[in-house]
Amino acid sequence: MFSKSKCFVGGQIWSQTTRRITKWLKEVKSSTIRETQLQPTCSSPVYCYGPLLHTVQTAEPKLFKDSKTFVDMRMIHSQSETLDTFNKLMEKTEGKPSHEELKQFVNKNFESGNELENATLSDWKENPKFLEKIKDPVLRQFASDLNQIWPGLARQIRPHVIENPTQYSIEPVPNKFVVPGGRFMEPYYWDSYWIISGLLICEMPDTARGVIENFLWFVEKYGFVPNGGRVYYAERSQPPLLASMVDLYIKYTNDTKWLKDNIDTLEKELKYWLNVHTVDVNGNTLLRYYAPSAGPRPESYREDLETAKGNQALYTELKSGAESGWDFSSRWFADTDGSLNSIQVTNIVPVDLNAFYCGAVEHISNFYSILGNDKKSAEWKNIRDEFRESIYKVLWSEEDGIWFDVNITTGEKRKQFYPSNVSPLWTKCIGQNQNMVEVGDRVAKYVSQSDMFYYPGGIPTSSNRAGEQWDFPNAWPPLQGIMVEGLANSESQMAQQLSFNLTERWVRSNLRGFRDTNEMFEKYDCEVPGRYGGGGEYVVQSGFGWTNGVILEMLNAHGDELTADED
Repeated sequence: MFSKSKCFVGGQIWSQTTRRITKWLKEVKSSTIRETQLQPTCSSPVYCYGPLLHTVQTAEPKLFKDSKTFVDMRMIHSQSETLDTFNKLMEKTEGKPSHEELKQFVNKNFESGNELENATLSDWKENPKFLEKIKDPVLRQFASDLNQIWPGLARQIRPHVIENPTQYSIEPVPNKFVVPGGRFMEPYYWDSYWIISGLLICEMPDTARGVIENFLWFVEKYGFVPNGGRVYYAERSQPPLLASMVDLYIKYTNDTKWLKDNIDTLEKELKYWLNVHTVDVNGNTLLRYYAPSAGPRPESYREDLETAKGNQALYTELKSGAESGWDFSSRWFADTDGSLNSIQVTNIVPVDLNAFYCGAVEHISNFYSILGNDKKSAEWKNIRDEFRESIYKVLWSEEDGIWFDVNITTGEKRKQFYPSNVSPLWTKCIGQNQNMVEVGDRVAKYVSQSDMFYYPGGIPTSSNRAGEQWDFPNAWPPLQGIMVEGLANSESQMAQQLSFNLTERWVRSNLRGFRDTNEMFEKYDCEVPGRYGGGGEYVVQSGFGWTNGVILEMLNAHGDELTADED
């Protein structure tokens, strides 16, 4: 694999050897967190930690219905002046300002907006060519309507933010970007994979490249891509799909010069995940979500205080759950019939995280091959092979014909249904001795025998009605996309038929919702086609970036055979 030389990665020594990953990457982070060992979420004493944030976010009654509202506001004055005004208020009131005094302080020192402006997408086209492949006129119009949404989701940073960054929580990324929608008015990491996929289908490579370059900018700044484009997200990442985004872009443009210019930054992110997120399970190296930093999430400050009640280990679990993108789900509970305060994300090896990473390593190996660097290509290919085998040995259930999450402490598989169980097919990261057709048949049998597959509004996120938004009955677009493409990748006829059946149901369900509301939503109700989902810490949001991208993928792949209505 690697030679015994060492290279410096992320401020730590990354040992390279010729044996298993577990021989050269032994450090496993402890799940027991002590607050004194941790840094705040970020350096801002307004947006990330401190008395001002705590006082505003815990006001009784609430100053804002949504905790994210306050930390997305800009400071009207400088940070030092804002803190000085707050300190004087606290001195005057002996640390107990009235609700009205606190409200006046916020109104005089903070305001919403004025950080972003609508952006013009120079490569947007009224009629991209893929529309011609869609035979059904209703679906063709649906696709055209989705294409019309992109300009409305395009944003760019105002110059004042770049000149006065400490007065804002928004990160001053250099390029235009496409937001998910609703309350999410900044770039988000894993959302953007499907946004980029949709942009490229709509022939917008310049916009897609700009979105990717913003994430590369984050890697250069932090060593990884944060959850989203706010300073308070700087303590955690999200599912590592940056290399997969680049793969989409390179396949569309064949821009090898751009790839050569950015390959080092891509590699830096992949090394970050190896350095920070690895765990050993019975001699096999895999990844977990792990986001330790002191205190509650600033954007969910009050909610985290109510859940964790000062327990730092639980704050870490909540942040790690947010890093997973599944915030929150009974998937992460110690007992799936439990509640949020039993969350144990850091003690679980997730199927999807490891499949995503395995796919990313495959991509970077291919990128180096394209660039003629056979040595680096072989190094990353060996890592890919290690992950393929670890996923097979630890997560694959020969008895059930599917992959399952695994409890790190016990090594036991958590045998619940989640669409994420299929992700190794999406990234084609099966065991080296497994056959894609045979594995596809096994997975198709597992999926087809589950009641979860047949709901009219899509596949639910879990079988558990726990009240969390990543649970039944919510059906999330990226999980439908992973299931559809994963089954199609398997080369199994049975799996491909299931893939098409789900594609048909999901497209018709989204179309029904769009006809009823003229909106696309971040999640849907699997029991009622077209109805938006619910649960969680905030109301359902519309827009919506990844929803549009997934539907465009499906229409692009099957537009010649899909119909809007049942025969």
